[in-house]
Amino acid sequence: MSVTHRYELTMEWTGNTGTGTSHYRGYSRDHVLGAPGKMVIAGSSDPAFRGDRGRWNPEELLVASLAQCHMLAYLHLCASAGVTVTAYTDAPTGTLTMDQTGDGGEVTEVTLRPSVQVTEQAMVDRALALHDDVPAVCFIARSVSFPVKHEPTVTVTVAGA
Repeated sequence: MSVTHRYELTMEWTGNTGTGTSHYRGYSRDHVLGAPGKMVIAGSSDPAFRGDRGRWNPEELLVASLAQCHMLAYLHLCASAGVTVTAYTDAPTGTLTMDQTGDGGEVTEVTLRPSVQVTEQAMVDRALALHDDVPAVCFIARSVSFPVKHEPTVTVTVAGA
C-alpha cells in the first residue's frame, strides 16, 4: 500500500503595474508564495527575464529544494549509520541552459557541495560514502530528470572549537 503526502500552497501574482500583461515589459514578475502557518516567500523571475534580483526565482528554489532534501536525507543516513555530524553547509549551483531561440530552456544540472564536520577521523570515509546513498532516498532528486551531482568534503570537528 502506498502512502501519499499532499502539499498545498498559495501563489499570488503581485506584479500588475496598472495595465496587466498588455505588453511584455509592462508588468512586474513579482509574486508571493505561501502555505498555512508559514512565512511568505517573495518570488519573481530571474533578473535575466525581467525579474527582481531581491526575490527568489523558481530556478533558485529548485536548487534550494535539492540541497535541502540532500541534507535532510544525508543526516538521516548518518544518524542510522552511527556517523555523528556536528556541522553541515552547502554551496549548491544550478545550470539553466537556454535553447537556440532563447525562448525555452531547462535546468540541465545541479551540483551540491556539502561541507560536513564529523566527530572522529574514523567516520570520515563512511561520511563521504553516505553521500552516494542519498539519491536513492531524496524525494526531490528522484523526481527530476537532470543529473544532481555532489562534491562533498568531510572534516573532523576540532575539540574546543
